[in-house]
Amino acid sequence: MDKLQQSSYVVCLAFSIVLNLSLIFKLYGHGGQWELSWSRRAAEEAEYVAAVPCSGHGRTYLDGLVLDGKQPACECNSCYGGSDCSQFLTDCESNADGGDPYFLEPFWMQHASESAILVAGWHRMGYTFSDYAYISQELERLIRKVHDIAGNAVTQGRYIVIGAGSTHLLNAAVKALSFSSTSSFNSSSSSPASVVVSIPFYALYEAQTEYFRSVDYKFEGDGSLLQNITDGTKRVIEFVTAPNNPDGKLNKANFQGPNSEAIYDRVYYWPHFTPIPTPANDNVMVFSISKLTGHAGTRLGWAVIKDEEVYQRMLQHTLTSNLGISRDAQLRALKLLKVVVEGGGKEIFQFGYTTMRNRWENLSNALSVSNRFSLQKVEPQYCTFFQKIRGPSPAFAWVKCEREEDKDCYTVLKEEANVYGRSGSVFGAEDRYVRLALIRSQDDFDILLYRLNQLVSKEDAQPQIYMKNVTNPSLS
Repeated sequence: MDKLQQSSYVVCLAFSIVLNLSLIFKLYGHGGQWELSWSRRAAEEAEYVAAVPCSGHGRTYLDGLVLDGKQPACECNSCYGGSDCSQFLTDCESNADGGDPYFLEPFWMQHASESAILVAGWHRMGYTFSDYAYISQELERLIRKVHDIAGNAVTQGRYIVIGAGSTHLLNAAVKALSFSSTSSFNSSSSSPASVVVSIPFYALYEAQTEYFRSVDYKFEGDGSLLQNITDGTKRVIEFVTAPNNPDGKLNKANFQGPNSEAIYDRVYYWPHFTPIPTPANDNVMVFSISKLTGHAGTRLGWAVIKDEEVYQRMLQHTLTSNLGISRDAQLRALKLLKVVVEGGGKEIFQFGYTTMRNRWENLSNALSVSNRFSLQKVEPQYCTFFQKIRGPSPAFAWVKCEREEDKDCYTVLKEEANVYGRSGSVFGAEDRYVRLALIRSQDDFDILLYRLNQLVSKEDAQPQIYMKNVTNPSLS
């Protein structure tokens, strides 16, 4: 070893000793408690913002508005206002349209310490992980584990690709299957594959397929119409939603055979929303963190895929369109899934199911005495997760206006109850139907139920039906 090498070795050794001594001092110099350093300011800021009460009808956020350069501003729930969200707005609209899954917010407030993350400024600055992959190995392991716990999907021997929410993966799957040579699809054929659905269907299937229009596939709409004109040689890609959005049915593919492929959208196939009769074992299955944990804003979904070629094509699509998924989003999803799998997933799934079950029962009770409105029928079914026959707990109510003159149910609810849902025609169905979201905040649901009670009470000779616990949202 020459003198230069010896000097370098001594410097490195000295630095290592100093660093280790510093770490030992931090760890043991305060009664064995680790002393915060660079993270202290960020932790204090997060705690300060989260501590603002907003009267229980709103939240403050680190990326929200700041008043007077210091005080974080409250962002109020629907029908609440004022600087601290304490003012109930009696003439406001009831928002039952959007699908923000705030129903799980109380669960995460109860698990604040386990689910919080603090990201260093130098966290994962590169395009890939150290193994040159675009997905965290630990995140993939947890995804497989949560499916094993829920019993809702077979993942052993399957490939997993992640995307920016399930929406990113739906078109990736269409693209991959339209090329797939593992099916009998002939990629050299001049005839595009027909993309079909069953009515009622989630409108994004049509919107995305047409927006990303391609010579390889074309949206054809209602699959039952195509069945009547095809001889089985036409290439078909079918969206199968199970449970279905909007009516909660566990749909199955209508097209079978070597020229047909199915994309199973199973984002609601969790014990929150439906009994799990058996693990799904479809060729292509799409899930998302938004419906599992409620974190729609994290924008992370995944697909479980049987065939390697389909997986490679979907992976290539996500890399070409997005160059991988945010490392920060993956870190947050990883942290959330660690909480989900604790105790065998019992806590979050029980919380989610109980919340949604109670909401469905309250809504069913409110409309059960109505001759004007009806709900979709959802039968109790055995659930392998809860190991019992359990009642329905769907994410959405699919309401039908029964009177002949009520041809536009959306308008009826808007004009007579100030309730905003989503028209049946958005789902390819009649406008005699309207979808009402049940997964929003408790404030949103209380107001929705109060308004529907008021509307039903106006029917001739019908008694007033109240919520079990809340008769006026302003008093909650």
